[in-house]
Amino acid sequence: MDYKYLSELLFPNVTETVEEIEAKYPPRNLPEGAKVTRFAPSPTGFVHFGGMYQAVVDYMLAHQSGGVFFLRIEDTDGKREITGAVEALINTLKYYGMDYDEGMMLENGVLVEKGDYGPYKQSERAGIYAVYAKKLVSEGKAYPCFTTEEEYEALQQVDKKAEIKNIDWHTAAAEKRAAMLAGREFTIEEVKEHLANGDPFVIRILADGDPEKKTKFTDQVKGALEVPENDEDFVLLKSDGIPTYHFAHAVDDHLMKTTHVIRGEDWLPSLPKHIQLFRYLGFKMPKYLHTAQILKTDENGNKKKISKRDMGAKMDDYTMLGYSTNVVWEYLLTLLNSNFEEWRMQNPTTPFREFPFSIKKMAVAGCLFDFDKLNDVAKNVVCRMTADEVYDNTLAWAKVYDPDFAKALESTPEMAKAALSIGRGGAKPRKDFGRWDEVKGYMGFFFDDYYKVVDEIPERFPKEDVRAALTKYIGIYDESDDQTAWFDKIKALAGELGYAPETKLWKKEPDRYKGHVGDVSMFLRIAVTGKASSPDMYEVMRILGRDKVVSRIKAYIDRM
Repeated sequence: MDYKYLSELLFPNVTETVEEIEAKYPPRNLPEGAKVTRFAPSPTGFVHFGGMYQAVVDYMLAHQSGGVFFLRIEDTDGKREITGAVEALINTLKYYGMDYDEGMMLENGVLVEKGDYGPYKQSERAGIYAVYAKKLVSEGKAYPCFTTEEEYEALQQVDKKAEIKNIDWHTAAAEKRAAMLAGREFTIEEVKEHLANGDPFVIRILADGDPEKKTKFTDQVKGALEVPENDEDFVLLKSDGIPTYHFAHAVDDHLMKTTHVIRGEDWLPSLPKHIQLFRYLGFKMPKYLHTAQILKTDENGNKKKISKRDMGAKMDDYTMLGYSTNVVWEYLLTLLNSNFEEWRMQNPTTPFREFPFSIKKMAVAGCLFDFDKLNDVAKNVVCRMTADEVYDNTLAWAKVYDPDFAKALESTPEMAKAALSIGRGGAKPRKDFGRWDEVKGYMGFFFDDYYKVVDEIPERFPKEDVRAALTKYIGIYDESDDQTAWFDKIKALAGELGYAPETKLWKKEPDRYKGHVGDVSMFLRIAVTGKASSPDMYEVMRILGRDKVVSRIKAYIDRM
């Protein structure tokens, strides 16, 4: 078989050479040790949590090494592509501060490219793939298949037991190697006839592997692996000239000088194909990091891979629920690096982007997605924010998801910020909430429209005691008191009503008192805020002002 002639028949319009293509993609001018990574999603829907999980690794490895992180759109499956998905993807990355250096970007709503190693959409690189496919055919490493996919699948089933796997690829005659698809042979004349008839064809790799043999491979996360050699004649180019993922990613990562490929461990079964493909093409393989699967516990306590239908699978879920982008970043880092939490405790105010990310600290086995853990991270992150930051983020969220609350926040911003300042800052800030959708429940009572009594004073306290405490308090409350004087008055009031002015006195002699000063404070708290749990009451009353405090106490007395 004259493979050179065959390649010319199949690709008559491909005149550019591999050498000319390579000249357009020179080595990158980067410092030693710099990593080049890429986030390469398909525009087939929303951004998945697992995708962001891998993108964080891309980002950290590239930017902490002085390298390059680029975005490539792998849109080779036109049937599954969703209109607007590329724009949504870019907006999601921007929202999360996932700054990339090259690739597809949006400028004034228009898709543009930035960088010297494009095009960054695979559908626009068809001509490049054709050059490399032609080269493989010319070297007898790939061949045309005019069999339809349906016919090919049927032949595979028939020949499954006696299939080509048993052939000694290393001694088979070169002219026979191009005829080993499902036991069929073809001639140049047959190819010419097919082409004359306009019959569609795909280009398949001519596998030379023995599945009984193993190839040693080192994965940057999984460590030393042994994988079987590839013996499958998989498709390189589809009949429309668009490549499969296998072929496209090998060509693109080589030309774009990708040094590290981060992808899920579900791609491990394809590794033999990629090892063979890089060898056939004469490319140096990038380093692969196959990340652990993200698991969640189902209602029966079993661990399973997080699915697209699960809450938290879509990055939009976190926006809707009101999680800060920083929260999502830090939670992802806790999943990715086992030492992140320790680092955070030692560096409570250091930006997370300065965390020294390490491949060696990545989980080998599946990591568990846990909303409880996410909420813990959220409270730790949000408690370190300023009141202004919390206000601005909550307002932005509420404008989309709770417009009425947004109007309330905008009506009295200074009061809202003062309320959000309570207990904020210091060595041990309060951790009352971690999501923007929880803020209204935390401080909504400051606004009359959201004030309502949701907790009742326990029935063990006589109503006459509660009424007396509230009535007398109105007479002694002075908003000019400092916190010490304010609380001293409450302690005196407690003693006057037969309640211990100090909690320790009640604990020492519980039978002597009706209760303690904390109970009297609770009467006031429920009357003023409507809740048994609230921020510091002295600060609450100071922000509300005497008129509001007194009117709420009187209203509570009237409803008793």
